Amino acid sequence: MEGNRIGRRTVLRTAGALAAAAAVTGCGTLTGTGGSRSSSGGGGKKKLVVSNSGGTYNDALTKAIYEPFAKETGITVTTVNYQSAQIIAQVKQGRPQVDLMDNTLLIFQKMAGLDCLEAVDYDRLKQAKGAGIPEHQLPEHAVGKNVWASVMAYRTDRLKRVPKNWADFWNTHSFSGPRSLQSPDADIPELEFALLADGVPLDKLYPLDLDRAFASLSRIRPDVKKFWNTGALPAVLLGREEVVMTSLWGGRADQLIKQGMPVAYQWNGARRLTNGWGIPKGADNTDAAYQLIDFSLRPEVQAAFAKLFPHGPVVPAATKLLSDDVLATLPTSPKNLKTGFDTDVAWWDKNRDVVTKRWQEWANA
Repeated sequence: MEGNRIGRRTVLRTAGALAAAAAVTGCGTLTGTGGSRSSSGGGGKKKLVVSNSGGTYNDALTKAIYEPFAKETGITVTTVNYQSAQIIAQVKQGRPQVDLMDNTLLIFQKMAGLDCLEAVDYDRLKQAKGAGIPEHQLPEHAVGKNVWASVMAYRTDRLKRVPKNWADFWNTHSFSGPRSLQSPDADIPELEFALLADGVPLDKLYPLDLDRAFASLSRIRPDVKKFWNTGALPAVLLGREEVVMTSLWGGRADQLIKQGMPVAYQWNGARRLTNGWGIPKGADNTDAAYQLIDFSLRPEVQAAFAKLFPHGPVVPAATKLLSDDVLATLPTSPKNLKTGFDTDVAWWDKNRDVVTKRWQEWANA
């Protein structure tokens, strides 16, 4: 997911659409939408250009990572908002204009397939060694750094009892009222939720059974008021009481709760996706990029970022530095880790086009 992010307990998630964008790449969008730049402090003559999605996400990164890194190393960090198609085109032309990229591992999976990322030399990342970072967050061409999730949120004033899982979301008899779910225009569709609602266990989701998933979606479809296409929309629908239940990117529900609205959300069955670092092939400042990546994996730095933005640390030791109220909002807290699942980015990268085509056929049937 990509795009603008919000503040501390609002969600992010900018998970971008891997639409078939530029003809030169055949790949989708990456971080952000523009080319504006902002610099962190720190002085020194060395500079590192980092692409991320901007907004309050960039603000949190600047305060928790870029500025302390610049102060310690003298390497000034400049941030830009580029589309993935732009960066891939730059790499193809042999002139990458960024040294380091911040995006989801799903997008990095796509870019690695296009031969646009450097393979990671993990020997240069001392903070990653023995840190307990899950293997799937340390792939060959990227380094995971923070985790976000899609969750189920609901109106507490419109439901007679608390929905516990996606089966309850699909139970329109006991939990009546209009729903909302994510469309491929926002990011990968929520086929996993449809399968969980149909009784598939968390650890048996992949490879996704498309026939079963779309059959499950067909059962809920009459009660879906809107398949939302932007990250902000589900919170708006929920806040306006246009729906009683919706999927949404974790953190946005916290913002509604903070505003005093009768809203709650459920971590059970949450779909997690990891944001990470990727180095474009041919980047100029590889040494500085590795220094920043390693710095960002320090437990205290991971915790500092989680306090500012509702993404969970990938380093387990960081959770020990966080208070219970912060941990309650994070998908990688020890408690919430048990009830959700990690997106299989390799499966989605391989099957996204097939799923999108099938979704369009299903939606127009």
